Amino acid sequence: MTKDKSVSQAASFPTQKVLLTQTDTTVGLLSQDASRLTTIKQRPQAKSFLKVYADLKAFKSSGGRIPKRRRSQVRRSKRRTYVVKDEAFRIINDSRHHRLLKQYGWSFSTSANQSGHSFKRSFCEASADIIVEDFRGLYEGTPSSIELLGRVKRRKIR
Repeated sequence: MTKDKSVSQAASFPTQKVLLTQTDTTVGLLSQDASRLTTIKQRPQAKSFLKVYADLKAFKSSGGRIPKRRRSQVRRSKRRTYVVKDEAFRIINDSRHHRLLKQYGWSFSTSANQSGHSFKRSFCEASADIIVEDFRGLYEGTPSSIELLGRVKRRKIR
């Protein structure tokens, strides 16, 4: 089910559009325009978004760096968000979410709810430009764990 004419149209949408989709962890909003997501979620401008990448190649091409001793951990991780030098990122391994994201390389990601509130389908559908729904439907799952990576230490945040 999509709000636009066809699912294939999602492949050519401009980067300012907002997608509502089931991510590898929970239902989320994806866009390459952080200001649109900030407006939709009604959250402070200073609060940054998680950046999700289709693969390590896309992450490296955007200038991302991982401490050398943590590279294999990041490459093999599933459902885990990493924070390096105050930037949060995730490499997607889920095949369904990966196929959608691979077309763009990367995207800002956030949970599909108003800041500080729980998931409401009506709010999400009204705020998204394109809705991508598969056989799983849209559901609020458990969020990813978050790890802070330093050159020497790592610390679990969530």
